[in-house]
Amino acid sequence: MKDKLSNQCVVSAGGGLLDGNMTVLSAKLTFYIPCANSLKDKRTVARSLIDRTRNKFNVSVAEVDTQEMHKTLTVGIAVVSGDASHAERSLDEIIRFMEANAEAELTGVEICR
Repeated sequence: MKDKLSNQCVVSAGGGLLDGNMTVLSAKLTFYIPCANSLKDKRTVARSLIDRTRNKFNVSVAEVDTQEMHKTLTVGIAVVSGDASHAERSLDEIIRFMEANAEAELTGVEICR
């Protein structure tokens, strides 16, 4: 279900241990990698950033687009939480971490809230 006022993706789980609401937020980040001269260089930068992000946060991260463009990296992130404000804070912190720790320049952020 999509809440039209906040554009936040809210999924209700009924019954059992998951009684209540679940908030799912996602983001797509685009990075420019000026030092990448090949797809191998890009994979090195991507793997490092994705692994460091996974190790620091309990979050799903994957390269989602632009796989054949050696200077552009597009990463998808998904955050799931029982508390909407915690999910928002987590996603913001993850984006800041990725921007600060990437061997690339963050050029775009799309967030589904």
